[in-house]
Amino acid sequence: MKSVIHVSDVSKNYGSHQVLEKISLNVEKNKIYGLLGPSGAGKTTLVKMIAGIETPTKGSIKVLDTLMPNLHNMTRIGFMAQSDALYVELSGKENLEFFASIYGLKGQKQKERIEHAASLVNLTEFLKKPVHQYSGGMKRRLSLAAALLHEPEILILDEPTVGIDPVLRQSIWNELYKLSDAGTTILVTTHVMDEAEKCGHLGMLRDGRLIASGSPQELKESTASTTIEDAFLYYGGVRNEN
Repeated sequence: MKSVIHVSDVSKNYGSHQVLEKISLNVEKNKIYGLLGPSGAGKTTLVKMIAGIETPTKGSIKVLDTLMPNLHNMTRIGFMAQSDALYVELSGKENLEFFASIYGLKGQKQKERIEHAASLVNLTEFLKKPVHQYSGGMKRRLSLAAALLHEPEILILDEPTVGIDPVLRQSIWNELYKLSDAGTTILVTTHVMDEAEKCGHLGMLRDGRLIASGSPQELKESTASTTIEDAFLYYGGVRNEN
């Protein structure tokens, strides 16, 4: 299977502080790849570099066979940041119209994509409300809708379901499966173990290093673990004595 994201020996420093150290990974086309790790592990920094928002200190990143950052390539990527980049004085619909126009969506096509994306995240009836009246979970859902508007080839989601209730979280994951089946490659960061189980492939990050990668089943079997949490603790150097 062809890799559409290729991270090669990437390190990232901010001054003297090293955030990531020699990360190498490949994400195959129309797979769901999860980056699992606690806060501060470097997940957000890594996905920002893959999206072309930040540049590596060392190493290289190719997305769709193109060295990043690359402005044209960024239009082929949908990126949902951990913090919601929304205009709170505008309505949900006005936010989606703004993002759609950035992606070059106009007229009937824009209207159809906004309706589809809003329906996907269960926000249709709230689109006329100003975003400052939205709950945290509703803002996350609006951010996800904005990332989906232009039908990107690659979808990068940084902690997409934080603050979202379990029922809606499951419906969003069901939609991610459908997108993956239809050919979208999805890279998702999470610190939630049951979400990690939903990914086809996992990269485990700790203290800026990739400590393990494989399917959730492979990672559990290779550590004789019954849960992803136990496998993560094993690879992180914490042995289960039970």
